[in-house]
Amino acid sequence: MRVAAAWLALGLAAAVGGPAAAQGKSKKADAVNEVTLVCEAAYQPARTTWTRTVRIGYDKKRVRSVHIDGVPVYTFTVQETVILTAIDNERIQIDTAAQTWTSDFRGQATGQGRCQRG
Repeated sequence: MRVAAAWLALGLAAAVGGPAAAQGKSKKADAVNEVTLVCEAAYQPARTTWTRTVRIGYDKKRVRSVHIDGVPVYTFTVQETVILTAIDNERIQIDTAAQTWTSDFRGQATGQGRCQRG
């Protein structure tokens, strides 16, 4: 898993630590940071566009949490720069490097769009 690559792609390399962390005196290096992506997803066949807000919590080691439209997702997988998850029968892929949203409602509808930092 190359989580560091995902965050470098977004320019999220957190400046952590300092001398205290290097000496092991501070646990603040594990603090959770957040980034918000705003994705404009076009859904077919309905031909509607939804604005989807993705909040990603991370520390210097891994992604800690994902919220979509304010709803916490309880399970997600990170593969390279892509976050895979699902909410309400919508399977979702968020590519943090390409800044894209792709989703599928179990074959009944699909969504695609671009994301930007919000």
